[in-house]
Amino acid sequence: MEHEISHRPSYAQLTLSLDAGETVRAEAGAMVSQSGDIEIQTRAEGGLLKSLSRSMLGGESFFMNTFTAHGPSSVQLAPALAGDIQHHDLDGETLFVQSTSFIAAHPDIAVDTKFGGGKSFFGGEGLFLLKLSGSGPAFLSSYGAIDEHTVEPGTPLTVDTGHIVAFEDTVAFSVRKVGGLKSTLFSGEGLVCEFTGDGTVWTQTRSPDAFLAWLIPKLPSTSSSQ
Repeated sequence: MEHEISHRPSYAQLTLSLDAGETVRAEAGAMVSQSGDIEIQTRAEGGLLKSLSRSMLGGESFFMNTFTAHGPSSVQLAPALAGDIQHHDLDGETLFVQSTSFIAAHPDIAVDTKFGGGKSFFGGEGLFLLKLSGSGPAFLSSYGAIDEHTVEPGTPLTVDTGHIVAFEDTVAFSVRKVGGLKSTLFSGEGLVCEFTGDGTVWTQTRSPDAFLAWLIPKLPSTSSSQ
Protein backbone atom coordinates (compact mmCIF):
# COMPACT_ATOMS: atom_id res chain seq x y z
CA MET A 1 0.00 0.00 0.00
CA GLU A 2 1.43 3.34 -1.07
CA HIS A 3 0.10 6.68 0.14
CA GLU A 4 0.27 10.35 -0.80
CA ILE A 5 -0.93 13.28 1.31
CA SER A 6 -1.74 16.38 -0.74
CA HIS A 7 -3.07 19.90 -0.07
CA ARG A 8 -1.55 20.06 3.39
CA PRO A 9 -1.62 21.42 5.99
CA SER A 10 -5.00 23.15 5.72
CA TYR A 11 -7.12 20.90 3.50
CA ALA A 12 -5.22 17.63 3.41
CA GLN A 13 -6.38 14.68 1.32
CA LEU A 14 -5.08 11.11 1.53
CA THR A 15 -4.65 9.03 -1.61
CA LEU A 16 -4.03 5.30 -1.12
CA SER A 17 -2.77 3.18 -4.02
CA LEU A 18 -3.76 -0.46 -3.58
CA ASP A 19 -2.54 -3.54 -5.42
CA ALA A 20 -4.73 -6.58 -5.96
CA GLY A 21 -5.56 -8.18 -2.61
CA GLU A 22 -4.70 -5.15 -0.47
CA THR A 23 -7.27 -3.83 1.99
CA VAL A 24 -7.71 -0.69 4.08
CA ARG A 25 -10.33 0.24 6.68
CA ALA A 26 -11.58 3.83 6.84
CA GLU A 27 -13.94 5.92 8.91
CA ALA A 28 -17.43 6.01 7.38
CA GLY A 29 -17.96 9.14 5.32
CA ALA A 30 -14.24 9.76 4.74
CA MET A 31 -14.18 8.70 1.07
CA VAL A 32 -13.80 11.45 -1.51
CA SER A 33 -13.45 9.24 -4.58
CA GLN A 34 -12.20 5.84 -5.71
CA SER A 35 -11.07 4.32 -8.99
CA GLY A 36 -10.12 0.90 -10.32
CA ASP A 37 -11.44 -2.52 -9.41
CA ILE A 38 -12.26 -1.97 -5.75
CA GLU A 39 -14.94 -3.44 -3.48
CA ILE A 40 -16.45 -1.51 -0.56
CA GLN A 41 -17.95 -3.28 2.44
CA THR A 42 -19.61 -1.45 5.33
CA ARG A 43 -19.85 -3.20 8.68
CA ALA A 44 -19.61 -2.78 12.43
CA GLU A 45 -15.95 -3.58 13.04
CA GLY A 46 -15.06 -5.62 16.10
CA GLY A 47 -18.63 -6.65 16.83
CA LEU A 48 -21.66 -4.85 18.24
CA LEU A 49 -20.28 -3.89 21.66
CA LYS A 50 -16.98 -2.52 20.37
CA SER A 51 -18.76 -0.58 17.63
CA LEU A 52 -21.22 0.90 20.12
CA SER A 53 -18.45 2.00 22.49
CA ARG A 54 -16.45 3.48 19.62
CA SER A 55 -19.52 5.39 18.44
CA MET A 56 -21.03 6.50 21.77
CA LEU A 57 -17.82 7.17 23.70
CA GLY A 58 -15.19 7.65 21.04
CA GLY A 59 -17.13 9.96 18.77
CA GLU A 60 -16.47 7.77 15.72
CA SER A 61 -18.99 6.25 13.35
CA PHE A 62 -20.70 3.02 14.33
CA PHE A 63 -19.68 1.54 10.97
CA MET A 64 -16.39 1.42 9.11
CA ASN A 65 -15.81 1.00 5.39
CA THR A 66 -13.42 -1.68 4.16
CA PHE A 67 -11.90 -1.12 0.73
CA THR A 68 -10.52 -4.25 -0.99
CA ALA A 69 -8.72 -3.99 -4.31
CA HIS A 70 -9.17 -6.73 -6.92
CA GLY A 71 -6.72 -5.01 -9.20
CA PRO A 72 -4.63 -1.81 -9.20
CA SER A 73 -6.89 0.76 -7.53
CA SER A 74 -6.87 4.00 -5.60
CA VAL A 75 -9.07 5.62 -2.97
CA GLN A 76 -9.06 9.23 -1.81
CA LEU A 77 -9.99 10.02 1.80
CA ALA A 78 -10.43 13.30 3.69
CA PRO A 79 -11.46 14.27 7.23
CA ALA A 80 -14.61 16.22 8.04
CA LEU A 81 -12.71 19.26 9.38
CA ALA A 82 -10.14 21.40 7.60
CA GLY A 83 -6.68 20.33 8.66
CA ASP A 84 -3.75 17.99 8.13
CA ILE A 85 -3.29 14.22 7.81
CA GLN A 86 -0.37 12.31 9.33
CA HIS A 87 0.95 8.82 8.62
CA HIS A 88 2.09 6.47 11.41
CA ASP A 89 3.65 3.04 10.95
CA LEU A 90 2.80 0.81 13.91
CA ASP A 91 5.01 -2.19 14.62
CA GLY A 92 3.30 -3.94 17.52
CA GLU A 93 3.06 -0.81 19.67
CA THR A 94 -0.04 1.09 20.81
CA LEU A 95 -1.11 4.60 19.87
CA PHE A 96 -3.87 6.52 21.65
CA VAL A 97 -5.85 8.81 19.35
CA GLN A 98 -8.32 11.56 20.23
CA SER A 99 -11.85 10.82 19.04
CA THR A 100 -12.57 12.15 15.52
CA SER A 101 -8.86 12.06 14.59
CA PHE A 102 -8.88 8.52 13.17
CA ILE A 103 -9.29 8.36 9.40
CA ALA A 104 -7.91 5.01 8.15
CA ALA A 105 -5.68 2.05 8.99
CA HIS A 106 -4.44 -1.31 7.80
CA PRO A 107 -6.93 -4.10 8.69
CA ASP A 108 -4.35 -5.71 11.02
CA ILE A 109 -4.65 -2.70 13.35
CA ALA A 110 -7.32 -3.06 16.04
CA VAL A 111 -9.34 0.06 16.87
CA ASP A 112 -10.83 0.09 20.36
CA THR A 113 -12.10 2.71 22.83
CA LYS A 114 -10.41 3.94 26.01
CA PHE A 115 -12.04 6.40 28.42
CA GLY A 116 -9.53 9.09 29.32
CA GLY A 117 -11.42 11.50 31.58
CA GLY A 118 -14.84 12.98 32.26
CA LYS A 119 -16.30 15.98 30.52
CA SER A 120 -16.22 19.38 32.13
CA PHE A 121 -19.72 20.49 33.19
CA PHE A 122 -19.04 24.02 31.97
CA GLY A 123 -16.44 23.59 29.21
CA GLY A 124 -17.95 20.47 27.62
CA GLU A 125 -14.49 19.08 26.91
CA GLY A 126 -13.48 15.54 27.67
CA LEU A 127 -10.94 12.99 26.56
CA PHE A 128 -12.31 9.97 24.76
CA LEU A 129 -9.56 8.00 23.11
CA LEU A 130 -9.30 5.39 20.42
CA LYS A 131 -6.69 2.71 21.07
CA LEU A 132 -4.83 1.64 17.94
CA SER A 133 -2.72 -1.49 18.32
CA GLY A 134 -1.10 -3.95 15.92
CA SER A 135 1.16 -3.60 12.90
CA GLY A 136 0.70 -1.59 9.73
CA PRO A 137 0.09 1.95 8.51
CA ALA A 138 -2.42 4.23 10.23
CA PHE A 139 -3.56 7.69 9.20
CA LEU A 140 -4.73 10.41 11.58
CA SER A 141 -6.35 13.76 10.87
CA SER A 142 -6.35 17.06 12.71
CA TYR A 143 -8.29 20.30 12.91
CA GLY A 144 -5.61 22.76 11.82
CA ALA A 145 -1.94 21.86 11.56
CA ILE A 146 -0.16 19.15 13.57
CA ASP A 147 2.69 19.80 16.02
CA GLU A 148 4.96 17.11 17.47
CA HIS A 149 6.15 17.30 21.09
CA THR A 150 8.76 15.12 22.79
CA VAL A 151 8.02 14.35 26.44
CA GLU A 152 11.07 13.59 28.56
CA PRO A 153 11.29 12.26 32.14
CA GLY A 154 10.95 15.10 34.64
CA THR A 155 9.52 17.51 32.06
CA PRO A 156 5.71 17.16 31.90
CA LEU A 157 3.69 18.54 29.00
CA THR A 158 0.26 20.10 29.59
CA VAL A 159 -2.20 20.25 26.68
CA ASP A 160 -5.80 21.40 26.45
CA THR A 161 -7.86 18.26 25.81
CA GLY A 162 -9.39 19.78 22.66
CA HIS A 163 -5.95 20.11 21.05
CA ILE A 164 -4.77 16.51 21.45
CA VAL A 165 -4.39 14.40 18.30
CA ALA A 166 -2.48 11.33 19.53
CA PHE A 167 0.24 10.09 21.86
CA GLU A 168 2.37 6.99 22.35
CA ASP A 169 1.58 4.45 25.04
CA THR A 170 5.00 5.08 26.60
CA VAL A 171 3.58 8.37 27.88
CA ALA A 172 1.40 8.44 31.01
CA PHE A 173 -1.44 10.96 31.19
CA SER A 174 -3.89 12.43 33.67
CA VAL A 175 -6.85 14.73 33.06
CA ARG A 176 -7.43 17.60 35.45
CA LYS A 177 -8.95 21.07 35.71
CA VAL A 178 -6.85 23.94 34.46
CA GLY A 179 -6.80 25.55 37.91
CA GLY A 180 -9.19 26.48 40.69
CA LEU A 181 -12.92 27.04 40.39
CA LYS A 182 -12.52 30.55 38.98
CA SER A 183 -10.12 29.40 36.28
CA THR A 184 -12.35 26.47 35.38
CA LEU A 185 -15.41 28.70 35.06
CA PHE A 186 -13.95 31.76 33.33
CA SER A 187 -10.64 30.88 31.64
CA GLY A 188 -12.31 29.10 28.72
CA GLU A 189 -9.86 26.22 29.07
CA GLY A 190 -12.02 23.55 30.71
CA LEU A 191 -9.87 20.45 31.16
CA VAL A 192 -6.21 19.85 30.40
CA CYS A 193 -4.18 16.69 30.03
CA GLU A 194 -0.77 16.37 31.67
CA PHE A 195 1.67 13.98 29.99
CA THR A 196 4.67 12.48 31.77
CA GLY A 197 7.23 9.84 30.91
CA ASP A 198 9.18 9.35 27.70
CA GLY A 199 7.48 9.54 24.32
CA THR A 200 5.77 11.67 21.69
CA VAL A 201 2.56 13.69 21.77
CA TRP A 202 0.92 15.20 18.68
CA THR A 203 -1.32 18.25 18.99
CA GLN A 204 -3.52 20.26 16.62
CA THR A 205 -3.46 24.03 16.30
CA ARG A 206 -7.26 24.35 16.45
CA SER A 207 -9.89 22.91 18.80
CA PRO A 208 -13.32 21.73 17.57
CA ASP A 209 -14.79 22.49 21.00
CA ALA A 210 -13.48 26.05 20.91
CA PHE A 211 -14.87 26.51 17.41
CA LEU A 212 -18.31 25.27 18.47
CA ALA A 213 -18.24 27.51 21.55
CA TRP A 214 -17.60 30.48 19.22
CA LEU A 215 -20.11 29.40 16.54
CA ILE A 216 -23.19 28.28 18.47
CA PRO A 217 -24.01 31.67 20.12
CA LYS A 218 -23.91 33.26 16.64
CA LEU A 219 -26.43 30.87 15.09
CA PRO A 220 -29.92 32.35 14.54
CA SER A 221 -32.52 31.05 16.97
CA THR A 222 -36.03 29.96 15.96
CA SER A 223 -38.88 31.38 18.00
CA SER A 224 -41.39 28.98 19.49
CA SER A 225 -44.19 30.63 17.47
CA GLN A 226 -42.56 29.48 14.23
